[in-house]
Amino acid sequence: MTSILTGDIINSREVDSNEWLPLIKNAFQTIGASPKIWEIYRGDSFQIEIENIENALLFAIKLKATLKKIKNLDVRIAIGIGDKNDNYKNITEGNGEAFIYSGLAFDTLLKKQNLAITSSDKDFDAIFNTSLALALLTMDNWTVNSADFVLKYLENPNTTQKLIAKGLKISESSASERRKRAGLDEIMQLENLYRQLINQKINH
Repeated sequence: MTSILTGDIINSREVDSNEWLPLIKNAFQTIGASPKIWEIYRGDSFQIEIENIENALLFAIKLKATLKKIKNLDVRIAIGIGDKNDNYKNITEGNGEAFIYSGLAFDTLLKKQNLAITSSDKDFDAIFNTSLALALLTMDNWTVNSADFVLKYLENPNTTQKLIAKGLKISESSASERRKRAGLDEIMQLENLYRQLINQKINH
């Protein structure tokens, strides 16, 4: 089992690619090497494999925060979970369930919301995509400041709010307000729930 994320950058033509392209390349390079593990194609579309499926949602949230740090940018991401055929050198030529489900989610579910999951478990998909739709009411409206705070937290989840505030050169009360506005605690609860449910799926 693996997870394939297919996505594209929203409003990419309105912002110089020199601003956002290095950021997503850096994010992708923490996972593995191109073109086997990830590829950026057609300028603003991408595909990446997150082999540990427990980490797929966290990576998607991180990528969203990374891009929303830049004004007017956002990202659409379809997560496909399933098996794959390993006989390829370039991820865009890959096939198997995970690729099919990712493409399906990209072509259908992303017309309604910017982040969605498809797997062989339709009950899981239905429940989780509804949960994501609710979370996106907040995430899609992250300001640059909110996204910056979320990313600082996700990059070092064991740090304190005091240290994040210091890094952002803001007061602790401002950091607390940003955390609340970003819905960070609730989004991390959802991410934790995803991990629990995926663990159950893997271990059954």
